[in-house]
Amino acid sequence: MNPPDLNPQWIIAVFALAAGLSFALVAWVISRLAADVPKQDRAWLDAPPVGFRLMWWPLQWLAHYIDPWLSAARQTSILTKLRIAGLDFSLSPAQYLAGRLLWGCIFGLIGGWLATTFRIPAAGPSMAAFLLGFIYPAIWLKDRIDVRRRQALKSLPFMLDLITLCVESGLNLAGAIQQAVDKGPSGALKDEFARLLRDIRAGKPRSEALRELAARMDMAAVSSFVSTLIQAEATGMSLGPILRAQADQRRIERFARAEKLAMEAPVKLLFPLIFFIFPCVFAILMFPIAMKFMASTF
Repeated sequence: MNPPDLNPQWIIAVFALAAGLSFALVAWVISRLAADVPKQDRAWLDAPPVGFRLMWWPLQWLAHYIDPWLSAARQTSILTKLRIAGLDFSLSPAQYLAGRLLWGCIFGLIGGWLATTFRIPAAGPSMAAFLLGFIYPAIWLKDRIDVRRRQALKSLPFMLDLITLCVESGLNLAGAIQQAVDKGPSGALKDEFARLLRDIRAGKPRSEALRELAARMDMAAVSSFVSTLIQAEATGMSLGPILRAQADQRRIERFARAEKLAMEAPVKLLFPLIFFIFPCVFAILMFPIAMKFMASTF
């Protein structure tokens, strides 16, 4: 018995209906998942970095579903890095990790599209591009931490001089720090001192606010300054000589770092000299000799 003939138009219509229903089901599931994500109140938060702001809505949705899977140790580790980078009021650990995953997916799609364009297997380039997109935010965060630390070390002696001058003029410590924030150079240290003043005005004890400042900066120079202030406040010592000694010590350390970098410069120049400059010099010097030798031979 022969099977009945099927009309090709009916087959196309059935497949189109199935595809439409599948697409509608996927859209309904995505819309339900998006509706379950609570809206974050960012009235008292800082703006996220540009790379995370460009894809904020999918990032926030993905972070909502990633957050329960992050362990407490992992969240603490990421939050510590964000705090040192000055981003703890901009991103949560789940949002940071979601941003890394999204950038990895974007880079992976671009790598797969480029591989398909050049007619090569897309699996390898897509995976390499995904890893690049996933790792790059971590490199960016580390560079931001290094830049903030360099800025803080550079401006710390001047800020301490301002605080010392204001304290010796009769202001209390909070007023001296406020004057340093108003008159000091812009940068990471100025922002952290402003945050210190906000914490004190919000009712937090001064010693606790200072300890949190040292934890956020995670620098030996700032930790020494904070411990000295807390000890002087506990014992009732005069702040003027202590702050001046701290400023002199930080200035000596800055000159020592500059001398160290100057002594490291010749060592760092060896690689480009050997592999880039010397071969060009040798080629220029040997070319006339080689041409004369070839001319005399023939």
